[in-house]
Amino acid sequence: MAQQAYVTETDNGGPGSERRRPGLRRLTQRLTAGWWRDPGVWRRGLVPAVLALALGLVMLLHAQIPNAIGNLGSLTETFLPWLGVFVPLLLVLGVVRRSATALIAVLVPAIIWVSLFGGQLTDKTGTGGDLTVATHNVNADNPDPSGTARDVAASGADVVALEELTASAVPTYEKALAETYRYHSVQGTVGLWSKYPLSGVRPVDIRLGWTRAMRGVVDTPSGEVAVYVAHLPSVRVKMEAGFTARQRDKSADALGEAIAGERIGKVVLLGDLNGTMNDRALNAVTAQMRSTQGASGTGMGFSWPARFPMARIDQIMVKGVEPSSSWTLPETGSDHLPVAARVEVDPTTS
Repeated sequence: MAQQAYVTETDNGGPGSERRRPGLRRLTQRLTAGWWRDPGVWRRGLVPAVLALALGLVMLLHAQIPNAIGNLGSLTETFLPWLGVFVPLLLVLGVVRRSATALIAVLVPAIIWVSLFGGQLTDKTGTGGDLTVATHNVNADNPDPSGTARDVAASGADVVALEELTASAVPTYEKALAETYRYHSVQGTVGLWSKYPLSGVRPVDIRLGWTRAMRGVVDTPSGEVAVYVAHLPSVRVKMEAGFTARQRDKSADALGEAIAGERIGKVVLLGDLNGTMNDRALNAVTAQMRSTQGASGTGMGFSWPARFPMARIDQIMVKGVEPSSSWTLPETGSDHLPVAARVEVDPTTS
């Protein structure tokens, strides 16, 4: 009787314990046996092949998807990185169908996804930087505002922005942060805490009728930096209306106008923008600023929801300042993760 070929592996479970599995070569032969001699290998799997090509076109031409119907374009761009999860599914379907056509077609969305987001999976964290900043939507219903404040302060940030502050919780945050941050200001539902002197503090009108954005100048050891804090309106996905974001979009335009008119050349924007950097609706802001996540850091940096982050809607953006590193902080009592970044205000000091 012919002896079956096996590859033997030592199991770390104990001395002398071994387990055996079929050789990789044999498994590969079983999976692909007769594929290339079968004329149907090119005719089968047309449906997964078409789906793969369609997926690739959506990722490649996402900016051309119109917003006229339910803001479909913005909705697609918000979760654009997640379209990559369909690539391995289509790959498995191509293998199951034993279709060379489908497997080749799957290469199209795979290559496009890597070109769009592959760079975010590499470590671009720098070692420089002379200012650490952090932002956190603390959640109006946060059950432990004091603990959240302590967690954010423990990040070592020199400047901290908080959003979704309630009038009843503000004294708690002020007390918990007072020892670390000597200077602070709260405007409406947003606040700015700093280890360095603050001046020129004022609310920023983002066309809401109440204050959810502010501006202040932080006098850092490396020079003045204009810091904006913003919490743009929330968006909703509704079956009858699609992606409803009209108020968010108007506020983003107003915020972009305010930043464009800033007299100080070095600007940092901290806040919950309720949108990702891929969302065209934020162009008024993103066209003139750099995301610290895109320029530095490792991974996608998703910040919401905290339990299973699916999107980066909490942003740190800069203009006239060089980002060095970016990261998310551990979960607090909020439904958002805090995000932090290290930036270079004055490169001559490095």
